[in-house]
Amino acid sequence: MKMGVLALQGDFSEHLAALRKLSVDAVEVRLPSDLINLDGIIIPGGESTVIGKLATEAELITPLQEFGKRHAIWGTCAGSIFLAKYTNKQQPLLHLIDIEIERNAFGRQIHSFQEMIDISSMADKKDLNTQFQAIFIRAPMISAVKGDVKPLAVLANGAIVAAQQGKILVTTFHPELTDDLRLHQYFLTLVNS
Repeated sequence: MKMGVLALQGDFSEHLAALRKLSVDAVEVRLPSDLINLDGIIIPGGESTVIGKLATEAELITPLQEFGKRHAIWGTCAGSIFLAKYTNKQQPLLHLIDIEIERNAFGRQIHSFQEMIDISSMADKKDLNTQFQAIFIRAPMISAVKGDVKPLAVLANGAIVAAQQGKILVTTFHPELTDDLRLHQYFLTLVNS
């Protein structure tokens, strides 16, 4: 298995490290040619408008859209915005998952927080611990899911913070900033499905 991490901006190095801890061959993706022979890709957190601008400049928008029709893609935080069909700001999007997402839904950087969430829909069935320490930094919130999109995790207040449509996964938090690799493991099951 060979995985890519979009390395234009944001915390791509943390995702690369997590994948390598799972003994996965992981490479940086900066150009369309970097997508060749990949089994899946992660779009990291960062600044979604910057990621979209840089992806446009690198002529990656169409190649990523085509890649997402056949392969697994996971977007975390800003990456979830970039994958969405709709957001509350005009910006480049991949339109690969039928969700509406609200940027900075919980406030500015000072309002960043951590919360335990139930990941039973993504956890290994043998795993008795279905709680995950989710880190939210200027986080978006999934305000609506459409079609066959499945919500996978919600906050105590009911806000949707993880969803999946086929092989496209989004989480509005930062799993790569923890030592808990279960969500990376879950994504790898989508790659192999």
